[in-house]
Amino acid sequence: MKPWKVACIQLDIEFGNPEKNFLRASDKIAEAASSGAEIIVLPELWTTGYDLTRLEEIGDSNAKRSIDFLRKEAIKHRIHLIGGSVANQKKDGVYNTLLVIDKGGNLLKQYDKLHLFKLMDEHKFLRPGQSDGLFQLDQVPCAGFICYDIRFPEWIRTHTAKGAEVLFVVAEWPLPRLAHWRALLISRAIENQAFVVACNRSGSDPHNTFAGHSMVINPWGDILAEGSEDESILYADLSFDKTPEIRNQIPIFQDRRPEFYS
Repeated sequence: MKPWKVACIQLDIEFGNPEKNFLRASDKIAEAASSGAEIIVLPELWTTGYDLTRLEEIGDSNAKRSIDFLRKEAIKHRIHLIGGSVANQKKDGVYNTLLVIDKGGNLLKQYDKLHLFKLMDEHKFLRPGQSDGLFQLDQVPCAGFICYDIRFPEWIRTHTAKGAEVLFVVAEWPLPRLAHWRALLISRAIENQAFVVACNRSGSDPHNTFAGHSMVINPWGDILAEGSEDESILYADLSFDKTPEIRNQIPIFQDRRPEFYS
């Protein structure tokens, strides 16, 4: 199959201001699409930022506004959107939900963040997810994850053992742990022999400064593209022709012994 041109929109999110964030995202999506991107990725909680104490007020009821916005943008620009994650107000509470929309405007996946990060008080304001992040994009098995998820290699492997070849990560990862961000993403690519497309936010809020450094990594662990700390759009091409060769060269999936892993 032909390579994918992906773009990570490393957005500087306006704290607690969905109106400005929708406008900014729309401008950046148009810019990325005009540069030829076919798959565009937004960061975690891009509509609200980490304004956790007001999520019940500014969150999106059943993610309806966010889904409608992403559908419109996908159809307008004929792109697939890994629509970051949004504060999704459901009947039983607020979830941190990743959204995937294809270029026809179809909602392919909603994944609620499984692992809540207590150091940023997520557990006080958000509900944990209960399902996996698997989906198919142009017949390629993919999986979506949110920030803290990448510290749980067993969760990532659950998806690659079921065939995922591209791991999309959306995040608001803080600057003081930038070294961990880079090391964890490279490790997840190498140990799973999968592409990693990771979109982090830039900028700061009243409590944190964020790392930026969105990354695209191939199944061998080579960095194809990496951002700086500033707001930017990161581009890379994903070519799938060598993935079978890499997986045959070191056949980790054939050599697994999961009966001993529990």
